[in-house]
Amino acid sequence: METLSQNKAFGGTQGVYRHKSTSTQCDMTFGVFLPEEASDGPVPVLWYLSGLTCTHENAMTKAGAQAWCAEQGIAIVFPDTSPRGEGVADDDAYDLGQGAGFYVNATETPWAPHFNMWNYIADELPALLGKAFSIDLDRQAITGHSMGGHGALTLAMGLPGRFTSVSAFAPICNPTASDWGRKQLTAYLGADEATWAKHDATLMMEQSGFDGPVLIDTGTEDQFLDLLKPEALAAAVNSRRQHATLRLQPGYDHSYFFVSTFMEEHIAFHADALYAR
Repeated sequence: METLSQNKAFGGTQGVYRHKSTSTQCDMTFGVFLPEEASDGPVPVLWYLSGLTCTHENAMTKAGAQAWCAEQGIAIVFPDTSPRGEGVADDDAYDLGQGAGFYVNATETPWAPHFNMWNYIADELPALLGKAFSIDLDRQAITGHSMGGHGALTLAMGLPGRFTSVSAFAPICNPTASDWGRKQLTAYLGADEATWAKHDATLMMEQSGFDGPVLIDTGTEDQFLDLLKPEALAAAVNSRRQHATLRLQPGYDHSYFFVSTFMEEHIAFHADALYAR
């Protein structure tokens, strides 16, 4: 693992690192903020999964998460959203290929060799973090924005017992019924829609739900509201009687102004669950 940068922030350290990934078969870059408490022993960790077109850097510099994580004494990890580099398949569209991994393991050509973001987030990167940083892997929580909110919800429900809590900012809630989903799932996983179900938060909520608290915020002025389909997930939560708080925030859009506004509440929500474990 190569250290690209380390900066003092809110009493802790914001670092950026690069390593050769066996899951994606390319170099991957990620950010980690460690609060001051990490110098005394392992701290709980919150995962933040970013959205379409983002790298590790967007949330790291725009979401304002480090101040609140420092206050709560928890680490936060900012992975990249896809494999990248020469020889990695891509597409001219912004919502497919590099920057648009959708947190799945691709099975189709030309994506399969590199686009294995589920394995990367679920297995490879946690193992690396546990060895390289003062992080307590028995206390993990997860959040994300847009495509990353989709990833956070599906990973949380797809890995029972892994995460104490899950939250999301304007997540893609029902990708099998949305143009933000059907296109990508067809490309990465093929035309058999039966293989898509484990990557749809609404369908997963209907089938299994999440054994822990859920918090989701979406803006009423989100320009992608019809693609996100929050009403589908709300119906599944209601049907299952899932322990969840789903909020429509008046006047907010899809931007990082929205994310940063509610970041403090999301981190406090996760800290409650992390320290209860």
